[in-house]
Amino acid sequence: MTLEERLFARSENKCELCASRTNLSIYELTPTTGSTGENSIVVCEKCLNQLQKKEEPDSKHWACLTTSMWSEVPAVQVVAWRMLNRLRDENWAADNLDMMFLDEALLTEAKLTGDHEGDAQVDLHKDANGNLLHTGDTVILTKSLDVKGSTLNAKMGSVLKNIRLVEENTEQVEAKVEGQVIVILTKYLRKQG
Repeated sequence: MTLEERLFARSENKCELCASRTNLSIYELTPTTGSTGENSIVVCEKCLNQLQKKEEPDSKHWACLTTSMWSEVPAVQVVAWRMLNRLRDENWAADNLDMMFLDEALLTEAKLTGDHEGDAQVDLHKDANGNLLHTGDTVILTKSLDVKGSTLNAKMGSVLKNIRLVEENTEQVEAKVEGQVIVILTKYLRKQG
C-alpha cells in the first residue's frame, strides 16, 4: 500500500481537520526530513490554502478544530495547535488552546515553523482597491509608469493580461508591456472584472 493510500485509509477519505470529502490532498508538515505518514495529513483545498497562507483565515471554517484537536494522529494535533495559535485572538480558539495538551516533543515540533508567534494576518497580493490578485488575472494600470533601464513607458489605463505573482514579494506582480516582462507594484493596479 502506498503512503497516499495509507493516509486516505487513515482519514476515511475526508479532511483530517474539517471532515470535508471534496478536493482532498496530502499536506506535509514543515519543516520535515522526508515524507512519512507521521508528518503528513489529508486536507481539503480550503484548509490547504489557509494553512499555506494563500487565503485569509476563515474563523468559522476553523471552528472544526474544536473536534480535530483531539485527534490521536500527532500531525493533526500539531496542525491544529498551529492554527489555533494563529487564531488565538478569537475567544473560542484561545479557550481550545488552554485545553489542548501536547507532550514536550510534539510541542517542540509544533513550534518549529515559528507560525505560533505571528497573528492570523496573511500577506496576499492585492490591488489598489484591496481585491485579491491571482496568477492569470487581467489588471489595469492606475498610473503611468516609466520602466527602469528602458525607454518603455507603461501608460495609465493599459490592460495587462495574464499576470504572474511574485512569490517572495506580495507587493509585486510580473506582466508583459509591449512584449517585455516587467515587475509592477500592486498599488498601481486595479483588477479587471
